[in-house]
Amino acid sequence: MSKACICKPSEIMLFACSGGGSNVGQIANNAALEITKEGKAKMYCLAGLGGHVPGIIEAAKQAKKIIVIDGCPVLCAKKMVEHVGLKVDELIVITDENIEKTPGVFDIKNEDIEKIKNLIEIKINRAVEEAPEKG
Repeated sequence: MSKACICKPSEIMLFACSGGGSNVGQIANNAALEITKEGKAKMYCLAGLGGHVPGIIEAAKQAKKIIVIDGCPVLCAKKMVEHVGLKVDELIVITDENIEKTPGVFDIKNEDIEKIKNLIEIKINRAVEEAPEKG
């Protein structure tokens, strides 16, 4: 089995908190996953950044826009992206959207995931509108 990273860059990358200890991290993760499945942007490997995996960092540097979805004001995902020298173009903090963080409780509501998905889509549309014309 190869140890080489087969990650490829994407125009718009999503880095989402996965908040192992609370609902808001799981909401961030689920919303980013759904956006990726819909082909609107690409969820990317936050752990790979933290692990300083060269191929993942290099692919992330090639992104046209980076959108970070953090669960709470601790901003773990944003800090990890910035730690490897990448610029966060758009940031969503779920607790800023009137979704309460409940540590240790994983009561995830579909309407909360949809709310965050809609915010991500707004950020994606803004990124597309701001992108320079190719050609």
